Amino acid sequence: MCEGKNTVLCGANAYEMKYYFNERFNGIPESVKDELHIICVLFTEEVGGVFTIAFEEDGNVVMETDAEENDIYYDEISSGLLVSEIRRNRQELFEALSLYYRVFILKEDVSGLLEG
Repeated sequence: MCEGKNTVLCGANAYEMKYYFNERFNGIPESVKDELHIICVLFTEEVGGVFTIAFEEDGNVVMETDAEENDIYYDEISSGLLVSEIRRNRQELFEALSLYYRVFILKEDVSGLLEG
């Protein structure tokens, strides 16, 4: 599942009450998958709409949120604040996911990064 040039890792949809995890990333440890599941579902429960965590082409992790045009309950300001809070509180998780993507998907040699 790709949106533009980003590859979706996981996401939740408040309208359909569903969670999605991209099976391409099944090598990620279960504890990390569980944490991602919790992040996505709690986000949509609090803010509504659709929330995804994706990888950019270079492996950076991005969070995206969107809502249906007629959704009067979706709060764009709250969603932006919550994305910032998640990024701040889960910075190590997102750095580890980025490294995972670079090593296992992009097949980069990151040994120089690990030594530093």
